[in-house]
Amino acid sequence: MIIRRFEDIEAWQIARELAKQVYVVSAQGSFRRDYSLKDQINRAAGSAMDNTAEGFDGGSSSEFIRFLGYAQRSCLEVQSQLYRALDRGHIDQKAFSDLYDLTNQARSKIGGFIKYLKSCRRQPRTKNQEPDNSP
Repeated sequence: MIIRRFEDIEAWQIARELAKQVYVVSAQGSFRRDYSLKDQINRAAGSAMDNTAEGFDGGSSSEFIRFLGYAQRSCLEVQSQLYRALDRGHIDQKAFSDLYDLTNQARSKIGGFIKYLKSCRRQPRTKNQEPDNSP
């Protein structure tokens, strides 16, 4: 698959789904009234997708990898906040597990993408050779 836009990145697509689901869950029941936690978890989930997008146009693979690292840490932040939401009774165990698993999927895809980008940097570069036009 060729990546032409950040929207083509599978890790971004999963992070987008995470952000949507976190928003839906945090807008229900007692969670919607816990403004601080609701804001924090929505910002962290959005940050996972935003940092992936921002890094895409960063200019170098090193910078992209750095932003992908931020995206991974945002996923961990979501997971930590899910525990607080569970402990406060804002979500049940099923919602917790579903969102936690989706966050792991996002982290895994981001991690795989980081490994791929690092492996591309290590490959030897070759100069373009002139085509052989001999008869």
